[in-house]
Amino acid sequence: MSVRGLLEQLDPGRYHVLIVPEKPGGDIAEFFASWPQAADPAPPRQSLVPGARIGPAKALGALAGVRARSRFLQARGVDVVHSNDGRSHAAWALAARLAGSRLLWHHRGDPSARGLRYVAPFLADRILTVSRFSLPAQGSRAAQRAQVVHSPFDTQVEACRETMRARILDHIGAPANAVLCGYFGNFIERKRPMGFLDTVEELGRLVDRPVHGLLFGDPRNTEYGEVLPERAARIGGNARAHMMGFRSPGHAWLAGCDVLLVPAAREPLGRTLVEAMLVKTPVVATRSGGNPEALEGDCGILCDLDDPAGMARAVARLLAEPEQRQAMCLRAHVAARARFSREHHAEQVAAVYNELATP
Repeated sequence: MSVRGLLEQLDPGRYHVLIVPEKPGGDIAEFFASWPQAADPAPPRQSLVPGARIGPAKALGALAGVRARSRFLQARGVDVVHSNDGRSHAAWALAARLAGSRLLWHHRGDPSARGLRYVAPFLADRILTVSRFSLPAQGSRAAQRAQVVHSPFDTQVEACRETMRARILDHIGAPANAVLCGYFGNFIERKRPMGFLDTVEELGRLVDRPVHGLLFGDPRNTEYGEVLPERAARIGGNARAHMMGFRSPGHAWLAGCDVLLVPAAREPLGRTLVEAMLVKTPVVATRSGGNPEALEGDCGILCDLDDPAGMARAVARLLAEPEQRQAMCLRAHVAARARFSREHHAEQVAAVYNELATP
């Protein structure tokens, strides 16, 4: 989403974009169908798993395609290789160096990532991170060539909160006075979907309204298998949980929620958190990763990590104070529009492209 937001802002007369998806015809290729594409000249036999550590064996496997990828870049006269996740770093970083292309390493993860610490300092010409939290350690070689560029968002998005709330209530068969708590993202341990369910269950004990937890996300992107939906089905008392699947556009469904819960640990800078700010959905998040940075200026409520009871109490207080809640959402809306625009992001990245491509 962030890369697409960038490409939609770049001047096509100045920047010739070439997308190289790992799998031609796959979901990523389809998502970027509006831009020229070329097949990876050395596609891996087995894809690397997003978020999984890349050990020696996997690293050697990625190196197997270096020569073919290097020739690919040289033949097309590529000035800048912009890699955007661990898999693309592993596949293209050394190839870019050998081809004489400049490498822009876009780090969207934890600052403790091995690639950022041990590979980027030697192969990357510049490093961009999505938050201050994601920056390399101060004083390190990588830190000398790193800067923060917040992810881009369509800051003009709008959604009718009343309409979307009614749509959700109708879909799950909940009464009008229900509390709708949203979780948006992949179902992986770092994002703490189990903690979300614990919070929803605890909130059901604290308020005298029905509480419904809504888990939005592609069920294929999970580390839990059937354990998560089984846990969701066991929630009792005054609370219920629903596996909502992947829904688009995300900001519209966020607008239908009474609160966004972000129980994640060491999240670099969550997209849904900013999108919630843009549609005036209040955010209750952990004091971890880039969450405090996104919510700075009293634009949300921060709670301790792995404390579902504390997060539930924070939501209960939020529900009991409508005037303060509305004021917080307005502050968040104004701040998000000012800080996270696609135009500002594109200007910053383009400046790095220009610098790297200058002889």
